[in-house]
Amino acid sequence: MSDERPPVPEPLPHPVVDNHCHLDISRDGRGAAAWDAREAIDAAVAVGVRRIVQIGCDLPGARWAVAAAAEHPELVAGVALHPNEAPRILEAGGRAALEAAWDEIEQLAGAHPKVRAVGETGLDAFRTGADGRAAQVESFRRHVDIAKRLDKTLVIHDRETHDEVLEVIDSEGAPERWVMHCFSGDAAFARACLDRGAHLSFAGTVTFKNAEPLREALRIAPRDRVLVETDAPYLTPAPHRGRTNASYLVPLTVRLMAAERGDDLGELCAAIDANTEAAFGGGW
Repeated sequence: MSDERPPVPEPLPHPVVDNHCHLDISRDGRGAAAWDAREAIDAAVAVGVRRIVQIGCDLPGARWAVAAAAEHPELVAGVALHPNEAPRILEAGGRAALEAAWDEIEQLAGAHPKVRAVGETGLDAFRTGADGRAAQVESFRRHVDIAKRLDKTLVIHDRETHDEVLEVIDSEGAPERWVMHCFSGDAAFARACLDRGAHLSFAGTVTFKNAEPLREALRIAPRDRVLVETDAPYLTPAPHRGRTNASYLVPLTVRLMAAERGDDLGELCAAIDANTEAAFGGGW
């Protein structure tokens, strides 16, 4: 895969927010991230992506997200243990280590007004096997509780676990604001999430050739529930799939979204911007 940066797309006619990004992570999960944070933010702002939600997925990442949001006015933060992180901590350090990690996530979530979200949490059947599922489910429930008690937006990771995610949401009760990050379901699952009050966030995957069920979900979603994200450095939109993603590439995804929905591009951008305010709060 090439690490050459994809060309800069045409700017959007109205600002939008990349509501899920990992500025601190390299594409292979090792070494330094491909972009300096300030450079990545400036490149995004230049094409109309004026704000970014920086997501921390483990304790170092969560700490980094809080510090970055405090430093950069364009950022707010989300903090959590990724679904695959909870079983790893439990296996490496035992129950006490996992309890301590949950406690620190709660402390970080309440540490700064720019920490707007608890996430990404949820379930993942792709990288964690059945032996880690109980830890994932318990961690998901703990994060739901933290989000509700601290009045934070819940950001959900769902990989091959649609029904199980809804089971937890139904049993715990959905927070006032929650987002299905990198929505990966079809229209039926979209309706189930929408009926429970979710915002649906679409990533570069919606541009992939094999993603017609995902595009069908996009088409049936009400305009006031649609968000856009990169999940950078992953999930780079077509025609640059396989290269390193960054927030400046959001316009490629938004243009595809507008075309699929039959929306005016500027009107969809304005809706996405307003929806992100509704989902994560304004004032940043």
